[in-house]
Amino acid sequence: MTVSQTVELEGHIIDSGSMGHCFGAVMEMGGEFEVEEFEVGRHKHDETYCRMEVTAESHEDLRAILHELNQQGATVADPRDATIEPAPDDQVVPVDFYSTTNHPTYVRVDGDWVAVEDIEMDCALIVERDGDSVADANDANGANESDESDPRVTTKVLNAVEEGDLVVTGETGIRVEPPERPRNGGGSFGFMQGGVSSERPSESLIEEIADEMRDVRENDGTVLAVCGPAIVHSGGRDALAELVREGYVDAISAGNGFAVHDLERDLYGTSLGVDTESLEHPRKGHKHHIYTISEIVRHGSIPEAVDAGVVDEGVMYECVSNDVPYVLAGSIRDDGPLPDTITDSIEAQNAIREQAQDADIVLMLATLLHSVAVGNCLPSTTKTVCVDINPATVTQLLDRGSAQAIGMVTDIGAFIPMLADELCDPSQQHSA
Repeated sequence: MTVSQTVELEGHIIDSGSMGHCFGAVMEMGGEFEVEEFEVGRHKHDETYCRMEVTAESHEDLRAILHELNQQGATVADPRDATIEPAPDDQVVPVDFYSTTNHPTYVRVDGDWVAVEDIEMDCALIVERDGDSVADANDANGANESDESDPRVTTKVLNAVEEGDLVVTGETGIRVEPPERPRNGGGSFGFMQGGVSSERPSESLIEEIADEMRDVRENDGTVLAVCGPAIVHSGGRDALAELVREGYVDAISAGNGFAVHDLERDLYGTSLGVDTESLEHPRKGHKHHIYTISEIVRHGSIPEAVDAGVVDEGVMYECVSNDVPYVLAGSIRDDGPLPDTITDSIEAQNAIREQAQDADIVLMLATLLHSVAVGNCLPSTTKTVCVDINPATVTQLLDRGSAQAIGMVTDIGAFIPMLADELCDPSQQHSA
């Protein structure tokens, strides 16, 4: 005995490849499909519509197939409200809870499609209505007509789920909208089509990035820079500090190591014990990063060291002087760490999440771990640029689900100065 379900796909599903992926996923997962209706968009801006019946050997197999199709934007054809169940305990979600993608998502509640707020991958969907309680949960799958307020749907990581939260389960009543690639190949971020460019920084690409950063600043948006220590080692530190000072970078996300070596460069002229100008190894240079940490701890924090005049240049100095917020997320391998570094991993994750949700464009600069961490918190609609000399960093970011990112495999020490020249040197600026 087989079971089946009708699903629908709509949009630029041929150009984006989502229709072919759906067909392939059904067959690879042991199911079958029959196309019941297929209308091809015949002009540049026309969308394509596909309605198909999906068949599997069991309900469990069918659920697995529908989950995969849902990630590609397919929706169950029969419009029904999402299934909602209360969380049985803190940090415990119902069996078969819906695990989110990072794409714009809508949940059907009380007959209406509600946009999910602060969408993020690998989270639970929580439905909120004023007046809802655990006792109302048994009635949660029907319309709560007495409730005058509009329902909200938000995301929660599993450790934030509280007993009684109304959690969306299954695949019914959920619509996902993956980024599309219209036939003209354009868009507000023309080069952001996913993929990796293995070449030196091209002027045209940097011009586009600079234009986007200007637009973000003019519209009071937020540019988030995710920074690795290689920025300091390779000589890109001063250019990044200039971008912060001139208002082109609005927030910094980094680890303990980036801040330590930025401060070490100011105090001792070295980065990881190496003179960044002469490339010589000064006597006791290998101790400079520890001395730096000790000096900052002595003053209490980075801002207090700046106020005392101990730190007077560099990225962290410009952040303090220009009220640019930063999050330093610690790890098990950190020396010190600096007093400003968040050592509680959950607290650090929440701080990164808050930064990511506010960002309009993210520059991921020479750091694998922080790029993946921030990338996991970003919606797929956030414009993202990942730059690293190591191709594995760029490809791993894309493999982890940040398909919206454009990757450049190049020297960060060349990329950042070129970007700073484009943004900060009037003679280098081009009309948008």
